[in-house]
Amino acid sequence: MNDSAPQTETPGEGARAPREDDPAAPAPLNVPRTPTGDAGVDAGLERLADADHLATDGHLEVYEDVHRGLRDALTALDVRPGPPGPPPPHHQSRS
Repeated sequence: MNDSAPQTETPGEGARAPREDDPAAPAPLNVPRTPTGDAGVDAGLERLADADHLATDGHLEVYEDVHRGLRDALTALDVRPGPPGPPPPHHQSRS
């Protein structure tokens, strides 16, 4: 081995890389996520992909975050002003 040549580290050296045959390693669920057209909802759906790279004990934080975002999106639907309703009937007073 030549001491003057820098050694390159192969991927996975130094840190424990997950093995494909390790049943405890995180595995993507590969659940398809279809865009809805609502930016907030779509961001939440994409956030679910973060759980694919976490161990099971890390999923709860992602799911709670997504649930909070979806709940906020639904709440925002209740707050948005809708189309104006019909004007109140005009009653003429009798004199």
